[in-house]
Amino acid sequence: MNVLIVDDEATNLALFSHMLATTVDATPRLASDPVAALDWCATHEPDLVLLDYMMPTMDGLEFLRRFRALPGKAMTPVVMVTADTESAVRHQALQLSANDFLTKPVNMAELRARVGNLLTLRKAQQELANRATWLADEVRKATAAIAERDREIILRLSRAAEYRDPETGDHLLRMAAYAALTARGLGMGPDECALVRDAAPMHDIGKVGIADSILLKRGRLTSEEVAVMRGHARIGADILEGSSSPLLQVAARIALSHHEKFDGSGYPQGLIGAAIPIYGRITAVADVFDALTSERPYKKAWTLEAAAEHLRAGAGAHFDPDCVRALLADWPAVCAIHQQHHTSPSQPERKAA
Repeated sequence: MNVLIVDDEATNLALFSHMLATTVDATPRLASDPVAALDWCATHEPDLVLLDYMMPTMDGLEFLRRFRALPGKAMTPVVMVTADTESAVRHQALQLSANDFLTKPVNMAELRARVGNLLTLRKAQQELANRATWLADEVRKATAAIAERDREIILRLSRAAEYRDPETGDHLLRMAAYAALTARGLGMGPDECALVRDAAPMHDIGKVGIADSILLKRGRLTSEEVAVMRGHARIGADILEGSSSPLLQVAARIALSHHEKFDGSGYPQGLIGAAIPIYGRITAVADVFDALTSERPYKKAWTLEAAAEHLRAGAGAHFDPDCVRALLADWPAVCAIHQQHHTSPSQPERKAA
């Protein structure tokens, strides 16, 4: 362990170094200039500082004050060495967090004992800090593993819904990316954007509870069938809610609210404006935008520009205007997401809207 000895007297430096020579695991580093010693401490980690009080350029109290102000030096043991026996000096040193004192002439046995004890304490502090760092790393690993498990659950359940609805294709991947882009445009942080991205693919998980005769019907649905189909929002929420996972909690809110409309004409609750969960508002924009620009058996894909115009026209009625602006603000990113899983678009069939 490194012991920094700061004393302007070369004789004292040699004496203290000799006294510490037989101390277990103590390597002296000598400094006759306190200013240079502080500079060294700014980039190095002494395990203990043996500090003289009486020095001409900077006394030990000022050195200690500046030393404690350096990053990571608040807990480094400091032993003040002085010939001054007045209590005021020791009181000031204690206020500046000195750990111990030695009075000149220094007794060799006393120095070794005090330094040895403080180095033992220092070693224990470092082991505790290393243990805390290890535990923090383990917690991060465990948290990452849980998050990865949640993402896998989301993906597998999403695939289950996809098997029931063969029209989805790469829709889940694209709309999730559009959702994350929208979240970023709204000013959400990276973690929340990732949460939206990972949860959005679960928006239609409730379709697993819809009969094939309705879900896969080629023609127009009857009013009764429409009512049944709309039930997928609540079914999805029922599947996902009640979990302790933040990801599944967000996915449940998305499943329930992604068919709500900003003006209150949506379903299943008829929520208006900000009463609709923000994740549902984001997903509504991302879902419709990708649906419009995707080829389906019953329609051709719209161009990106036509779909963007549709979103703008529906802002304030179907869609949250802020979410529309957030998605379309980064047009190059929108184009990049579309091209990543690209199906050549043609002009829109307006009746499909």
